[in-house]
Amino acid sequence: MGVYFYPRGGSAHVCRSIARELGANGFEVTLLSGSRPDLGEATSAAAFYAGLDVRSVEFAPAGDAPLHGSYEDRPDAPDRVLAALDDREFERQVEAWTEPLVAAAAGADVLYLHHLTPLNEVAARSLPQLPVVGHVHGTELLMLEQIAAGAPPGWTHAEAWAARLRGWAAGCARIVVNDAAGLERAAALLEVEEERFDYIPNGADPIFTPGPVDRRALWRRHLDGDLAALEGVVLLSVGRFTEVKRLPLLIEAFARAEERLDEAAALVLIGGHPGEWEGEHPREAIARTGARNVFLAGWHGHEELPPFLRAGDVLVHASVREQFGQVLVEAMACGLPVIAVDRAGPASIVDDPETGWLVEPDDLEGLTRAIIAAVGDREERRRRGERSREKAGRCYSWARIGGELAEVVRLAS
Repeated sequence: MGVYFYPRGGSAHVCRSIARELGANGFEVTLLSGSRPDLGEATSAAAFYAGLDVRSVEFAPAGDAPLHGSYEDRPDAPDRVLAALDDREFERQVEAWTEPLVAAAAGADVLYLHHLTPLNEVAARSLPQLPVVGHVHGTELLMLEQIAAGAPPGWTHAEAWAARLRGWAAGCARIVVNDAAGLERAAALLEVEEERFDYIPNGADPIFTPGPVDRRALWRRHLDGDLAALEGVVLLSVGRFTEVKRLPLLIEAFARAEERLDEAAALVLIGGHPGEWEGEHPREAIARTGARNVFLAGWHGHEELPPFLRAGDVLVHASVREQFGQVLVEAMACGLPVIAVDRAGPASIVDDPETGWLVEPDDLEGLTRAIIAAVGDREERRRRGERSREKAGRCYSWARIGGELAEVVRLAS
């Protein structure tokens, strides 16, 4: 298995779970990953993937490899958007990964490559005898969509990168996507026939379960200010502060809902890696809208999230272009109903009116009404929360999903 990025974000957790499940299904798995040990254990491949046979490519300044590119264009970010990297920089990426991937793949029968990245180029050039299972996580599709709509300023090599992604996809024996509705989208963007894709959803880690939590103590430990509203209904949002997550829209919807609610309510934002955000920062949105009782709990590692989810009453996910929505199934596994956008992955995960509420993308009033409905009806929150937990256990168990992935790999090899 290979993953070009150092551990961060949802795809790293999915990669780790898939490696474990393939091991449990009889495969010998060696995992090659990017790594940033200089930033701490959370971004170190050796620490994050502990328990697996893991090899790492360390990016500068800890190692010699150039930092990976990104599918996102974030001003001042050290990982530049791939569409801005020229041929020379592309070749530097391929060169840095060639020896590590060839060494890690010694004796391998199949390569399982997460995302479409320069690792696919190494595989095509240096390991053409090995079949490749590709796994598209969604961010590369967003970049392709932006290129198709008109490359933003600075994306001077966009067409070359679009051609590379499509070429790498064409070279895969099978491609895994985690959203049934997104399969058609992926096939169209990558220009690969739908028959080459396998729909297999992501699972919820077993750590995400309902359980007791001292809500008051948890919020006092992580939040500042007047916490009285947290005695009421707590809405949670979990994720990065990127533009597609629509956090300013969520904050504005909550501010509008507050004016029409009879019950006390609070919105807690969990996430936002330090120094990483796009567009209007949530603090600015709070000031602009005059929203009260919106709290920023900061960035927390994956293993830290279950107590936060257990301390909430509803998960709100306003993201408009989500290939899957990992946090949705994790919240559901903890027994939370979900408010989400009726598109792509969330639309296939959330059943309205059984497990949550679905709203149209960028629909401020619709999101406001959904918040009011969820906050104002305790019995309905309980009912939908119970259905959420049942569906998570039935549909998003890694043990079940691991068997499906094992069959895809066996067929490819």
